[in-house]
Amino acid sequence: MTESAAPEIASDSAARKPFGWRFTAPLLFGSTLNPINSSMIATGLVGIGVDFHTGPGETATLISVLYLCSAIMQPTMGKLSTIFGPRRVFLSGIIILLIAGVIGATAPAFGFLLLSRALIGIGTSAAYPTAMALVRKRADSVGMGVPSRVLGNFSIAAQITIVFGLPLGGVLTGVFGWQALFAVNIPLALITLVLTLTGVPKDEAIPREHRESLLGALDLPGILLFAGAVTSLLLFLASLKSPTWWLLPIVVVLLAGLVMWERRASRPLIDVRMLGANLPLLRTYLRQLLVALGIYASLYGISQWMEQSAHLSAFAVGLILLPLSGLSIVISRLVSGRGWIRWPLILSGAALIATAVVTLLITSESSVLALIGMSLLLGCTNGFGGFANQAALYLQTPAAEIAVASGLYRTFGYIGAIFSSSLIGITFGSAATDAGLHTLAWVLGGIGVGVLILTLLDRSIPRSAK
Repeated sequence: MTESAAPEIASDSAARKPFGWRFTAPLLFGSTLNPINSSMIATGLVGIGVDFHTGPGETATLISVLYLCSAIMQPTMGKLSTIFGPRRVFLSGIIILLIAGVIGATAPAFGFLLLSRALIGIGTSAAYPTAMALVRKRADSVGMGVPSRVLGNFSIAAQITIVFGLPLGGVLTGVFGWQALFAVNIPLALITLVLTLTGVPKDEAIPREHRESLLGALDLPGILLFAGAVTSLLLFLASLKSPTWWLLPIVVVLLAGLVMWERRASRPLIDVRMLGANLPLLRTYLRQLLVALGIYASLYGISQWMEQSAHLSAFAVGLILLPLSGLSIVISRLVSGRGWIRWPLILSGAALIATAVVTLLITSESSVLALIGMSLLLGCTNGFGGFANQAALYLQTPAAEIAVASGLYRTFGYIGAIFSSSLIGITFGSAATDAGLHTLAWVLGGIGVGVLILTLLDRSIPRSAK
């Protein structure tokens, strides 16, 4: 066999089965590393506080620093992938994660843990936007429309890791200590690295104009303005119980500066002109924020209430919430297999409203069956919304912008997640009581109505991806 024939055979194989496991496995695996690191750290905070003599407030920064770095770096990594190639950026992120795992597992002081978590946020942020770029490139190369099953797999993978991150963290902490929460990233990174090197084709050569004008291609002012605006916004949203009002004008000024700069930049981080003309995409981002806000507020708010007011053990709470994950996976597989978009988005909002109604009727004396029913309804919200929003994004975004657009999609999700913690604090106050739960229910109902209205009034959302 000649050397020139080998690429042709590989190309024919990719055309026959473009999304085989060798190509998709490393992309799916890499995309799970951010959500799994987000959730499993919660089980090690007490031990970290004891070993480094830090209080709950200080140890909680290990959670927020990852969210913050992820929110900033997701679209930034997408931008870098348009310059250097998505596979190169994906691999670079995995290497950063590997280094972060070593730093965290051997940390001699708390500051090293913060550095490790920041690097974990940065490294894992490369996976999802570059994976979307690689999927889009391959789908377009074989003349395929929306690869619904592939997008469904990404949605399912994220759901599995969010739910199983806590029990995995509990096992690792219980058996090996909190250091294992950082060390586990070492084998995970190595496995992903090997799978990517052997299964994902190499990028094309970096365009000459990018090599000659790297600073212009990177849009550093745009990245800095975006980072400042997101940081200020997240700090404000995280402290809504006692608002830091002076942050609001900073957010406004930085956002205005970002828009003005990006309109003039030759290669902007965020193409604000495209976004301004693409109202369906902006509505998809807003739906993503609202769905994430509703799901995280429900998941963590109701969990706290079940432990404090219903007096259930953490193990029992985990079992009650387990059907949420199972039903989400079943629905995601069903919806993605048929490529449905519009009706799942409508049902996602309706399910969140139904969750709010059931939550409004529940008290600390309610049966476990009622709590399981509430969990199942929340699973409907998660399952219907996950794939459908991703598919809408895929259809509404030009191929050249898919990496940055996918990163922004995740950023809006992080904003919703951080906003949810303040929302829980405001509605519950000092304790998770029945009254606080019912207040939260009214808010969840309002969020569900918002999702429903955004979908029903948007005639641009297709019925399906096929």
